[in-house]
Amino acid sequence: MFSVKRVERSMVPVAASAVVLVGLLSACGGEEASQAVPAPRAATSSATAAGEPVTGQAPAVAKTQGWLKIYAGTAPTGTNSVQLKVIDSPAVGQYVSDGTGRSLYRFDKDTAQPSASNCSGQCAETWPPLTVTREQALFAAGVDPQRVGLIERADGNCQITIGGWPVYYFSKDKNPGDLLGQGVGGTWFAVAPTGGKAFAK
Repeated sequence: MFSVKRVERSMVPVAASAVVLVGLLSACGGEEASQAVPAPRAATSSATAAGEPVTGQAPAVAKTQGWLKIYAGTAPTGTNSVQLKVIDSPAVGQYVSDGTGRSLYRFDKDTAQPSASNCSGQCAETWPPLTVTREQALFAAGVDPQRVGLIERADGNCQITIGGWPVYYFSKDKNPGDLLGQGVGGTWFAVAPTGGKAFAK
């Protein structure tokens, strides 16, 4: 009887741990095994554009938030990733775009501490969030990787944040470099590399 009770007691923490683990895995920032997002590899061509040989070594992870691995710099060719990069604009100064040059925005009605989005439904149709999936890594060129993260939206999607601020596209921006969302409603602004509002100096 004594040994049976010992077994039952030892099983309780295991069961509780399993419940906690399931909860963590369901969240965007939950902990998961490190192999969830394999380290991106460089292209397998014999030389780079500068003529230097490609080493094939994986870039170093600058930050990890749950299952999301965040790297500094530009994603190797063929990598399944979300890319952030900084654009210099005479209109608003430095701001962040995605890898294709589409402008990214922040919303004054969101919060950065804690990070939370207050744009859903029709708002999210006009201002689609920049999201990332478990199959992707995130690369930040010109943006401090330590300022980049993600939150779980009400719909379960994982949205990228910069400086704690959730970031979005503007549906009326059709071409790389468009900034039609700048200043809309006095609450939407191109996002600066720090997460602040981008303004011309």
